[in-house]
Amino acid sequence: MRKKTFAAAALLAAATLTLSGCGSSDDDSPVAVVSEEAASDKAATVLDQPFEKPDLVLTDTDGESYDFRKETEGHPTLLYFGYTNCPDVCPLTMNNIAVAKKQLPKAEQDDLRVVFVTTDPERDTAKALGEWLKGIDSQVVGLTGDFATIQAGARTLGITIEPPHEEKGKMISTHGTQVIAFSPKTDGGYVLYGEDATVDDYTADLPKLVKGENP
Repeated sequence: MRKKTFAAAALLAAATLTLSGCGSSDDDSPVAVVSEEAASDKAATVLDQPFEKPDLVLTDTDGESYDFRKETEGHPTLLYFGYTNCPDVCPLTMNNIAVAKKQLPKAEQDDLRVVFVTTDPERDTAKALGEWLKGIDSQVVGLTGDFATIQAGARTLGITIEPPHEEKGKMISTHGTQVIAFSPKTDGGYVLYGEDATVDDYTADLPKLVKGENP
């Protein structure tokens, strides 16, 4: 078992120290310093002070307004910030979650909200997001919108996002790679996963997360 408990304030400080440039093939440093420290224990980091859900109103893949707090209230929720042109961490993370989710009973799959918020909204239009997510899990909610709004929402969770920029001839989006799990009981973000979390980690933890229990 690899479980540690961290104060949210300490997590906020640690999460801003390092970033992962998904579009840069020679930058594979992990974002979540706390996850790296916990690697000898468990993928799940249980927070002693849960995060409040970010106040995000963005656009879903159907072009409709999506109020993150309202739409996920009372539902177990996994939130991830990434982008569709990411060659490694983002698709791996989303596929790991999708594979693990399929192991849940149908009712729990339907209750679980998995939300992917783009960090590259200029390229990740509602249509582009929808097409990308369709190949992963059609139930995943993809959100796009104003970059400043997305960046501010992520910051409340200790996740740093930088504006997409060109590096070595490629456009990359540098962003934190944490997955935040929100409890259906309290709506608080109480568990964090770093990019090292595997399919097996999510498969083992999701049955508890959907009930609002500690993994």
